[in-house]
Amino acid sequence: MLVLKNNGRNRHLLLRLSLLLAAALFVWMPHARAQLSIEITGAGAQRIPIAVVPFAGEAALGAAISGVVRADLERSGLFRGLEVPPLIPHPTEASPVNHAEWRSRLADALVLGSVATRPDGRFEVRFRLFDTVKQVALGGIAYTLTREQARATAHRIADFVYEKLTGERGVFSTRIAYVVKRGNRYELQIADADGVGAETALASFEPIISPAWSPDGRRLAYVSFENKKPVVYVHSLADGKRHVAANFKGSNSAPAWSPDGAKLAVSLSREGGSQIFLINPDGSGLRRLTSSTAIDTEPRYSPDGKWIYFTSDRGGSPQVYRLSASGGGEPQRVTFEGSYNVSPRLSPDGKTLAFITSNAGRFQVALLDLANRQVQILTDSDRDESPSFAPNGRMILLATVIGATAGDVREPAWGPFIE
Repeated sequence: MLVLKNNGRNRHLLLRLSLLLAAALFVWMPHARAQLSIEITGAGAQRIPIAVVPFAGEAALGAAISGVVRADLERSGLFRGLEVPPLIPHPTEASPVNHAEWRSRLADALVLGSVATRPDGRFEVRFRLFDTVKQVALGGIAYTLTREQARATAHRIADFVYEKLTGERGVFSTRIAYVVKRGNRYELQIADADGVGAETALASFEPIISPAWSPDGRRLAYVSFENKKPVVYVHSLADGKRHVAANFKGSNSAPAWSPDGAKLAVSLSREGGSQIFLINPDGSGLRRLTSSTAIDTEPRYSPDGKWIYFTSDRGGSPQVYRLSASGGGEPQRVTFEGSYNVSPRLSPDGKTLAFITSNAGRFQVALLDLANRQVQILTDSDRDESPSFAPNGRMILLATVIGATAGDVREPAWGPFIE
């Protein structure tokens, strides 16, 4: 179950907002039951006030679609859901709209909908979105669904509303992956973007780290220690089948997909020392990219596939570098402020680099504007790890530690848009 406020006892998925990005934080807490919750902070005063009226007939689904839509929009930090008084009968997408009345209730936008049971036992959900300021309808859709698809449909409705009102694609229908440690058991879990509906893709009594989504969202690459050493696997989410992608002498770690899904960048120590290699997802076509006496690790492709960003201590301290994905030329140093900058992650538009920096002894998420070289510290926590951009670039998912004892939820990765 996903709870919405920090009660001091559960692990939390914490959502924070800056002026430029929304930052979603996985928080590790030292208690026995792994649970995710979401808290909105720092959203500011510019959120769009929206009224999502309970859909007529939605009780038949056993799930309040309107409630999920409202929660999705609020969690983005860009919307403020308004309390809607009981309306009998419930207005529907086909009802006449008194725009002045909804404006008097401070609603700039309005969502109306209905749920009807079909003869075949399935359901039909209809909705329309209204701009009460301009007094126009912005569109709507009808969905046919089963009872089990209620939440997925609500996420799709929220995506529609989000895109119509912001001009950006919504991410509510995407998924996240993360690792949960329960006692001596590790579980690789997949959940909706709101943390609900988690399913275990892999369970092991040995560590699982570095999950990475394929560009089509159908596979995960990750590192498992089940053979008492780090081995890179590629796992199909459709049928649960997996295969070894890299199991060479020494360490096999940090898989990252190329934008076309044809290659994996990995860090291998097969030739002595950690270096960056390219390999096909089936384990063929191994090619070495870096050759240094330093530790080169944590590769990540740029969205256009032209560059591979990675962490290296070749300059005397851990910093972010980039290298042509074709392997030509010398690596270029990217980060210069501070003596510790690791875990590079590119925004979907390739304009911003997120990474972990040591700031006065605190490990925090920083953002580097690759055009003007300005650096912004995004968090105020002490031990951040594993930043991961949402596919629309609006939010960042990351792991952080609250309290003195490391907890159970770690290694988050935000999945891609599903076409």
